[in-house]
Amino acid sequence: MSRKAPVIGLTAEERKQLEQLVNKPSTAQAISLRARIILLAAGGMANKEIHKALQVNKNVVNLWRRRFHEERLEGLKDRPGRGRKRIYGHDERLKVIAKGCEKPPEAQRWKEIDLKPHKVQMWLTSKDPDFECKAAEICGLYLNPPENALVISVDEKTGIQAVGRKYADKPERPGSLRKREFEYKRHGTVSLFAAFVVHSGEVIAEVKERHTRVEFIDFLEEVNRQCPKDRMIHVIVDNLAVLKTPEVKDWLSKHGRFEFHFTPTHASWLNQIEMWFSILARRFLKDGIFNSKEELVQGLMNYIKSYNEHPKAFRWTCAADPLRI
Repeated sequence: MSRKAPVIGLTAEERKQLEQLVNKPSTAQAISLRARIILLAAGGMANKEIHKALQVNKNVVNLWRRRFHEERLEGLKDRPGRGRKRIYGHDERLKVIAKGCEKPPEAQRWKEIDLKPHKVQMWLTSKDPDFECKAAEICGLYLNPPENALVISVDEKTGIQAVGRKYADKPERPGSLRKREFEYKRHGTVSLFAAFVVHSGEVIAEVKERHTRVEFIDFLEEVNRQCPKDRMIHVIVDNLAVLKTPEVKDWLSKHGRFEFHFTPTHASWLNQIEMWFSILARRFLKDGIFNSKEELVQGLMNYIKSYNEHPKAFRWTCAADPLRI
């Protein structure tokens, strides 16, 4: 027989603190979820109703409802010392990794243990002297945006190819994959200008033949038209030269509600639009067949329209592991 869920009652101070955890942008997502569970439980909702409303596992709802009942607000914190204890400490692990990154004597690879320094991953160091300041400014906009303002991430994806096939695909059958002939045809390229609205997940986009300052200013005009007129617009951009031309600066001076925030050099990964471009490439462009530029453009705009029907903001997390960045 299942246990009856405990009744949750809140003091005025507990309710205030729970609501602050839910509404504060800097609250960790896990803590915010636990606070939501307790607030709904205090409102009289059953566990099965909460799990449907928040789309989380029933066991999660049961766990945090019970812990709050037993330990109040302290019960919503993570337990110390969870998981298997590490045998070696931070310094010892760093020494092992440093040794593993050395070339072994008279051999090309370490073989006795699972170290793979022969593998190479490309990376690029940002030597921007203002890196920390710029990064903190952008992360601050993500976590705690100014009141009555929108934060948007803007960039362009150039050279999107309209690639068709010389022969049509053969459809999949039971026990057989879809077959695609190797030969293809190129029908030209287009550039996609896009703005990712950080806190709603919506995308504003236009497709252009070229990607000069003229097209970029046209896109800014489109963003200006679509964004509410009573909002300040904080625009996160990379360091592309076209963004710093006199024409763009003149446009910004005439549109005082727009403010540019530049990522540090070689750190465009701080711009959330890059994550959305990755989604676009994997879900739409990777396996697409486009027999003309017009077909590619129509497909892009249809995909973006469909994406905006159920937009989602990104959730950033940090593992806080000293060996990971």
